[in-house]
Amino acid sequence: MKRIFVSTGEVSGDLQGALLVSALRRRAAARGIEIDIVALGGQRMRAAGVRAIEDTTAISSMGLVESLPFIFPTLAVQRRAKRYLKANPPDATVLVDYMTPNMVIGKYLRQTYPGVPVTYYIAPQAWVWQENESVTTRILDCCDRIIAVFPAEAEYYSKAGATTDWFGHPLLDTYPNVPDRAAVRRRLNVPDDLQIVTLLPASRRQELKYVMRPMFAAARKLQARARQDNHEIEFWIPISQPQFRPAIERAIRQYGLNARFVPNDDLTDLAASDLALTKSGTVNLELALMNVPQVVIYALHPFTSWVLRTFLNFEIPFASPVNLVQIRAIVPELLQEAATPDRIFRTATELLYNRERRSRMAVEYGEMRAAMGRSGVCDRVAESILDAIA
Repeated sequence: MKRIFVSTGEVSGDLQGALLVSALRRRAAARGIEIDIVALGGQRMRAAGVRAIEDTTAISSMGLVESLPFIFPTLAVQRRAKRYLKANPPDATVLVDYMTPNMVIGKYLRQTYPGVPVTYYIAPQAWVWQENESVTTRILDCCDRIIAVFPAEAEYYSKAGATTDWFGHPLLDTYPNVPDRAAVRRRLNVPDDLQIVTLLPASRRQELKYVMRPMFAAARKLQARARQDNHEIEFWIPISQPQFRPAIERAIRQYGLNARFVPNDDLTDLAASDLALTKSGTVNLELALMNVPQVVIYALHPFTSWVLRTFLNFEIPFASPVNLVQIRAIVPELLQEAATPDRIFRTATELLYNRERRSRMAVEYGEMRAAMGRSGVCDRVAESILDAIA
């Protein structure tokens, strides 16, 4: 029996980890290898059949001020994870995103069990920043190998001296074909004249304050515009974290939105949407692979933003993974000071009513999909991990 430890944190990592776990089980069975998978993760990892020793999705954050409430819970989880790993040594470890906590876990495992392979799958985005050599060095020190999901990511880490593989992006396995929007709307009994705008405000608690508020304020403006034009509009909201539902319900009432919650376990229904207003994250790629036009919105605490810009010279070419695939602007990004209700509304209006703009985005989505590789990614990643322990 081979024990594989998989460490994930945020909602997107929980999704990617679950896809990988399913592929590991599938490929191990085909090769006649018995495996036991234990993990740090959330509900998707548990649904994939792992033994989750801790749920980390509720303690994820991004930023300086934003991280403060989660420092001690994260340290406690790490202590318990280390105790477990010391008593139950893995035969292989896979770190999925979740930058700082996973770097701590990876370094601990490399020091404690130097013969156990540690693979970083979907490594931290030092490849986007490209200027922080100390972060890159720390990433390379906590793993033996990096499996990249973006071509530029593979190139960056390879040049930095890491053993690097690229098998494509795993979401291609979930969305191998572009859904037929008209067919999805018929299946869901959505009237042809009903405008559907999907709102994806938060997978982290901080986003309820810094992303949801301007997003919902812009949605109210879209609703007023639709009513002025005498047509119906409905907002769909999938919830990635059930504990966020009360706050989102209050915001729906506050902004007077004609909104309803939709299931989060299968996002393919969102292909019926005319537009999405979304936080930055993996969900942007899911929307692009479903050919849904989108506006990406993101903001941090103003102090966090000031520190990053003033003292760390923090600049990135793009935030959304859609734009990072080929390092070019495909979807509009409204970040920090630009994430105002008026800017969001104007950008959204153009995508809703300008056919040429929508058509151009659809073409660019197709080019992005081609650059992401070919399907079967998770199986190829799983095979490479099994090869390391075979």
